[in-house]
Amino acid sequence: MSTAHVSMDDKRIERIIATLLRAGVMLSAAVVLIGGLMYLHQEHADLPQYHVFHSADAPFRNLRSILHSVWLGNSEAIIQTGILVLIATPVARVLFSVIAFALEGDRMYVVFSLTVLLILFFSLFHGAAL
Repeated sequence: MSTAHVSMDDKRIERIIATLLRAGVMLSAAVVLIGGLMYLHQEHADLPQYHVFHSADAPFRNLRSILHSVWLGNSEAIIQTGILVLIATPVARVLFSVIAFALEGDRMYVVFSLTVLLILFFSLFHGAAL
């Protein structure tokens, strides 16, 4: 009985990570561009008021609301989704690193990567509360 072993050499890991980062940034840019073009088409008559800061509307403060607004074709929600994809890209990179190091059997780097991942999650979900 043989077990399948996935070999992850350093060059292969580097290529996968580079591709992951490149794809995340390109996808993010494409989504933001689509949302921006839709925004210009939908909101072309409105002049922005730059002298007063306006925080994000309530529908854009949680993932469920953002995705619902995207489904409805809201251009601002599409732009917000592109930003979320950009934020998720390095998180996906660290998550991939955890998996790759685990497949290599490198426990020390699995622990380091998991620590970085926990710090990222903590800062994403609890950073504003500090």
